[in-house]
Amino acid sequence: MVDYRDMGYDKIFVSLDGTEQQGEVLERAIILAANNNAELYVGHVIDSTALETAGTYPMDLLESLERDFRGSIAGQVAKAEAEGQIKKVEVTVKAGRIRETLKEEMIDVIEPDLIICGARGLSSIKYALLGSISTFLIRNAKCDTLVVK
Repeated sequence: MVDYRDMGYDKIFVSLDGTEQQGEVLERAIILAANNNAELYVGHVIDSTALETAGTYPMDLLESLERDFRGSIAGQVAKAEAEGQIKKVEVTVKAGRIRETLKEEMIDVIEPDLIICGARGLSSIKYALLGSISTFLIRNAKCDTLVVK
């Protein structure tokens, strides 16, 4: 029989998309990591598909986008690192196709037992063409997935 104390989460992965909602999503992840005495992994993928169609792209552009992203969450990351109940905080930023990079280079490597993401508001046309990352994660993750609205 499983003890209720074994039902918590040890590794929490939060996928951030750079939208205004990411602060709320990261805040929820920090609270859940602290409440579960868990490790917190923050992941962000810089979508390179638009850049790939243009051919090559300058590395300084990727570095600038990564720097901007890290700067946008720096305060919350510092808060998480200062939280005694969170075992570890790690931020990973990669460039690539969002779905494949999230799954293959982050989630499959970290093997979290909880994934947290936001419900990004795509227009109905974009959603029909692209689908949503949250739907992709729900369908493809081997663990619990929490979508923050």
